[in-house]
Amino acid sequence: MSKKEIKVLLVDDEVEFVDTLGQRLRMRGLMVDIVYDGEQALSFVKKTEPDVIVLDLKMPGLHGMDVLREVKKLKPNVQVIILTGHGTDKDDEEARRLGGFDFMQKPADIDLLVLKIHEAFTEKFERAMRAVTFAEAGVFDTAERIIKKEE
Repeated sequence: MSKKEIKVLLVDDEVEFVDTLGQRLRMRGLMVDIVYDGEQALSFVKKTEPDVIVLDLKMPGLHGMDVLREVKKLKPNVQVIILTGHGTDKDDEEARRLGGFDFMQKPADIDLLVLKIHEAFTEKFERAMRAVTFAEAGVFDTAERIIKKEE
């Protein structure tokens, strides 16, 4: 895989926390954008496609699960990692059912988070390449199922 900068969108209403996290991820070579609520996240995703979203659950306005659900409808290939201080096992199960890549508790180890972001990006890239192979062969329904993680 060629060296590509990974585009990460951080979504969290805790401004100081998310700004610090963004700085730490940038120091590790990631391209980072930050928004502070679910509505801003959906607006961002409609305009551009991050590779990975790191998403809080409990925010004013739209709950993180609702954001995850909408992101997967808008851009099914975007990977979403839930990073929350208030998550339960039930939330973890729900996030994965909705297509979330991983579920982590705050405070997260920065190196583990970076590893998970790289894993999510690699899975996205490999799935996209498989879908392209099927699309080029004219098997469009299979390509679409791969992108939507149904295959």
